[in-house]
Amino acid sequence: MSRKYFGTDGIRGRVGDGAITPEFVLRLGWAAGKVLANRFLGNKGILIGKDTRISGYMFESALEAGLISAGVDVGLLGPMPTPAIAYLTRTFNAQAGIVISASHNPYYDNGIKFFSGTGTKLPDDIELAIEAQLELPVTTAERLGKAWRIADATGRYIEFCKGTLPWGFSLAGVKIVVDCANGATYHVAPNVFRELGATVDALAVSPDGENINYECGSTEPQKLQQRVLETKADLGIAFDGDGDRVVFVDHKGEVVDGDELLYLIALYKQQFAGGCSGVVGTLMSNYGFELALQQLDIPFARAKVGDRYVIEQMNSLGWSLGGENSGHIICNDVTTTGDGIVAALQVLLALSVAGKCLHDLKQGMRKLPQHMINVRASGDMNLHGNTTIDQAVKAAESELAGRGRVLLRPSGTEPVVRVMVEGEDPEVVERITRELAESVEQALA
Repeated sequence: MSRKYFGTDGIRGRVGDGAITPEFVLRLGWAAGKVLANRFLGNKGILIGKDTRISGYMFESALEAGLISAGVDVGLLGPMPTPAIAYLTRTFNAQAGIVISASHNPYYDNGIKFFSGTGTKLPDDIELAIEAQLELPVTTAERLGKAWRIADATGRYIEFCKGTLPWGFSLAGVKIVVDCANGATYHVAPNVFRELGATVDALAVSPDGENINYECGSTEPQKLQQRVLETKADLGIAFDGDGDRVVFVDHKGEVVDGDELLYLIALYKQQFAGGCSGVVGTLMSNYGFELALQQLDIPFARAKVGDRYVIEQMNSLGWSLGGENSGHIICNDVTTTGDGIVAALQVLLALSVAGKCLHDLKQGMRKLPQHMINVRASGDMNLHGNTTIDQAVKAAESELAGRGRVLLRPSGTEPVVRVMVEGEDPEVVERITRELAESVEQALA
């Protein structure tokens, strides 16, 4: 069945463009309340959290009104990281958790994401049932729900994050610059690292509703790089607006992305924690990451881009580690969803046990040069069975001779085909990408 509202990462759009309005969010709250109340006996309540963008307050009120009108009790968490809502939904034995956030997007975007009572993504059948309920007129339940504010949510989540580490773990003597993107981790992440003993220099911790992700955070770590070098910090850590992504900066100011962080966690598990069963990456994971895992005898599998697909593949293979090069990392032996703070702590644990600095330990993985060209398509973007494209791909793969990778991927959001090539020589990679893009453009003309 096709979806009208839910994408792979919930519902997202620009505020006021018709896709996500207060009226729609109110109906969404009512529809979700009706569906979830019918799925569970009694009323265990639904939790609502949000990031720091200005429209979150408006949508929080609309969701609250919709849920209450459906007869569901509502727990208000206030600004909290997305993974915190997943954790607290489990902790409070709630029916579901709802996050109001557009993650790493600018402040003028927003979205709605749901977690089940177990802290995982809602099953497809429940999302489809909510979509069907959205088409019905809103009615008021005979018994209205009630709302309450959960005052100790931040403290609970901080303790949870620290509890993912071995007893007695300490960051004493470590100087860390933490960039919170003026987002949902601003009042959480610095305290987690401080309470573990680190000296913390906090950046982008003054949200005003419009500065979330603006020239800061995991998507724009330039100011973090500069501060790490200026203060001679041991490392820097940057989160995105809702706290489910993380990237590091080493003491030399070099950015360490999600692929490299996954490698460090996998290396720790393989050498010091009883072994790593395998790692799930995505179609965009660097080929150098795959080669580095091969050297460690760690199995690797690729999923489609998106944390939903990564988690599905992890579950099907029975593996506990996966993620994306954007820094969305899932450690499902300690939590149920991508969590930037938890992933950062796992990396810090790996550094501590190995007794090496970030710059030195990451040398075990060498990212291959990567080049990508977006080819605009005017019509059908179906690449399968196209002789011209098939021959061009075979020629490219033959030239790479097993020391690189070719990827053609139609975009899910715009009419372009992403042509990507990875290999050892950057000039060769750029040339092959250009030639392959020309072939794709001719084939789709």
